[in-house]
Amino acid sequence: MTLTAATATVMAAEVVVVVNPKNAAPQMSSEQAAQYFLGKSTALTPVDQPESSSIRGEFYKKLADKEASQVKAIWSKLVFTGKGTLPKEYGSSADVKKAVAADPNLIGYIEKSAVDSSVKVVATLP
Repeated sequence: MTLTAATATVMAAEVVVVVNPKNAAPQMSSEQAAQYFLGKSTALTPVDQPESSSIRGEFYKKLADKEASQVKAIWSKLVFTGKGTLPKEYGSSADVKKAVAADPNLIGYIEKSAVDSSVKVVATLP
């Protein structure tokens, strides 16, 4: 497999939005999930992946048709005006999954291939 093919495979990974299995959150649309990740709802606390990760850019593009830098600007404004707190950043999908599995109030995103019984998928972003 060439490097280009390997990169394409990684970029084409399905991204899922996950919560703790104890969380009563039902399946949600991209628009509903976006409410948490764009600071419009505080019912769940979003957690993020590193700015440098390819999944972060892919997630925000699929979720809200926004670049990660646009989302960062939205959060910066919320923080500056006292209306929000930046989502905590975790180093990898494994770290996000571990955090979400430990806290019913968190919502995060990981590669679909990383899903196991420790988290519940509430949205899939093809």
